Amino acid sequence: MDRRDFIKDIAVGGLLLKFHPTLLAQKKNLPDLAWIQGDSPALITKKAISTLGGMKRFVSRGDIVVVKPNIGWDRTPKLAACTNPEVVKTLVELCLDAGAKEVKVLDNPCNPAKRTYARSGIAAAAKEAGAKVLFPNPHRLKKMALQGEWLKEWKVYTDFTEADKIINVPIAKTHSLSRLTMGMKNWLGALGGNRNQLHQKLDQAMIDLAAFFKPCLTVLDGYRILIRNGPQGGRLSDVKLHKTLVAGVDYVAVDAAGATFFDIKPQELPYLQISHQKGHGEIYLEKLIIEKRTL
Repeated sequence: MDRRDFIKDIAVGGLLLKFHPTLLAQKKNLPDLAWIQGDSPALITKKAISTLGGMKRFVSRGDIVVVKPNIGWDRTPKLAACTNPEVVKTLVELCLDAGAKEVKVLDNPCNPAKRTYARSGIAAAAKEAGAKVLFPNPHRLKKMALQGEWLKEWKVYTDFTEADKIINVPIAKTHSLSRLTMGMKNWLGALGGNRNQLHQKLDQAMIDLAAFFKPCLTVLDGYRILIRNGPQGGRLSDVKLHKTLVAGVDYVAVDAAGATFFDIKPQELPYLQISHQKGHGEIYLEKLIIEKRTL
């Protein structure tokens, strides 16, 4: 390679990195999904991100990044109602190592935030990693045009819309209305207002919200999964130690992979089937390049 070609490749790669992680993946022949199993939540998270090309593929120097876990319930990590704190901590560290100016961690829980943030272990873990941990602030809510097919407008925490990058970090759980709650359902935690109203057409709300927020990366925590009595659980007998994490740019594909944790075919979930039909992502896993590793 001569100097001119080298400089051209650097320039093109930089543009792809900044504007379109999927195109960069195609250029580097990276997998669509990283599917990692292992005993350590931190190590499987690091391995997933490195498999996808490293955090610098997603986060540029000087970025303000919001990491969006599920901190919805007043439960300890062993009860699998909230995202594993070690997964959140590791992602914050990787973002800062990649050059992020600031990493914020934020959710709008169903139970009181001061309790859920503390009991889930997420607040302490994120702060230790260097994140700015924010409680939901009603003064940061703004009614926004979501341009969804069903959900036209709603109050959104502006921390999400003002960020340079958003990383969605849901946990995989059962749910009484949508059967499962994973990445697409996790966006209800970025909203204010009376969210119970969204249960009228929950599948369509999930589709509209995911298309609006457009995370640069989705990391599905399947280390412990809630196989019964979701989304809040409360008994260790509801939890399965699955020791798995799936990450990718295609949020529909990540949720499709997560469905298999529960022996559910992705096409059985209306929100995934409709999202696929609309061209938002892939649900047929056999069409994807998936790199599976066990540590």
